[in-house]
Amino acid sequence: MANRQSLHALHQGSRGSVSMSRILKPVVGTGALSVLALIAACTPVKTPTPVATSAAPATTPTVDLQMAVVLPTAPKAGTPRYEADRGVFRATRTLEGSPRWTLAQQDVDYATPHLMAAFSCAMGVSLDATRLTRLAALVDETSRAAEASTGPAKQANQRQRPFLLDPGATCQSTMMLAHSYDYPSGHAARGWAVGLVLAELAPDRATDLLLRARAYGDSRVVCGVHNLSAIQAGSMNGAAVVATLHASPAFQQQLAEARAELADYRRAVPSNAGAQCSAERAMIEPTPY
Repeated sequence: MANRQSLHALHQGSRGSVSMSRILKPVVGTGALSVLALIAACTPVKTPTPVATSAAPATTPTVDLQMAVVLPTAPKAGTPRYEADRGVFRATRTLEGSPRWTLAQQDVDYATPHLMAAFSCAMGVSLDATRLTRLAALVDETSRAAEASTGPAKQANQRQRPFLLDPGATCQSTMMLAHSYDYPSGHAARGWAVGLVLAELAPDRATDLLLRARAYGDSRVVCGVHNLSAIQAGSMNGAAVVATLHASPAFQQQLAEARAELADYRRAVPSNAGAQCSAERAMIEPTPY
């Protein structure tokens, strides 16, 4: 699984500017849903009311988002930022084998069903991609757009990953990651972008959702495969993508349909509040570095 994800990251890293008209075509994420060990299972009470769909807008804007220009350059060798990154990597190797390490391993898989499941505790209900098809399509589009836009900045900075500079355990295989760049983090871009969209759809859960989005990026530092500066830049990258996506009528339509679907779903299923979600919240609220 890790090698396949890493190969995907290499493919994404070679892309140029992102065409939003290409990525906004609704696509439903595929793959079986694996519920995270930290998240309590939820049993549906009733089937949510289907949401009526309307014809997609005839055209969507093409946005040339040049994140290599927007983002600050990656830390250079010999600078305080560079040494701070190395210090964080070395300090967080002590987390190997801890519950936070386990969560970082679970956060490696960014397939849409897994990414949605990661936000289940934060949303207050188990997010099932097979039952929330419109939300799954929106999450998939947002996640893919966020990752794709990191490619030019990765190529421009060509920052080495932390495990290539200092010895230390990582929570996933580094075989393929060693040949891809660190800055900015595609995982952090995906997590923050999706967190922003989910917070917009469920503003009553915004604090929890954005905390989980931050923790999703933190997991890459815990895992030892990204520097702290890379996840910070990745989050900025994700926010920029979401801002540009809002200019698209097609994206606005997807938001409206996903909002209605999610509202029905949240009324239909029981809350997943419990000891496991409380434990997740207590674990991710403090920064691990």
